[in-house]
Amino acid sequence: MSNDGLYTDGPKDFTPRVNSIPLSDVDTTRAGEGSIGDLVSNATAQMSSLFRSELELAKTELAGEAKKGAMGGGLFGVAGVIGLYSSFFFFFFLAELLSTWLERWASFLIVFLIMVVLAAVLALFGWKKIKKMGAPKKTIDSVNELKNLVPGQAEKKLEARNRGLYS
Repeated sequence: MSNDGLYTDGPKDFTPRVNSIPLSDVDTTRAGEGSIGDLVSNATAQMSSLFRSELELAKTELAGEAKKGAMGGGLFGVAGVIGLYSSFFFFFFLAELLSTWLERWASFLIVFLIMVVLAAVLALFGWKKIKKMGAPKKTIDSVNELKNLVPGQAEKKLEARNRGLYS
């Protein structure tokens, strides 16, 4: 079996592609010789093959898009790190600017205090956001409704709970 074309587990330098959808001939029986069972069997086989091919095509397309997304995310991460390290130079500049009017130690102390206050305010806002987080109520309700799908299971669980561990 060749790793080129339909299957995506090919070579290490991942280049996904689907050349065609491999379907067998629809008219495998002569006119008037096929039974209804043969027609249903052929239709089922064709649908199954078409579904698998469409699924493989979707996986191939998504793999390519995921690679682009990962590359973009990585570049955003690098930009964020560079921006974060650049902030050091901004605060150093701010301290040097203040040192033209104040003592140098006082200007660096002021910049340090501004940074600490800014960090504390951001941490406070973050803490408030985390405190507002709640349980996923819709998911919990949906999972609880699943118990009612099997008739009689809710009553059995209730009886088991009422009996206790050693009854």
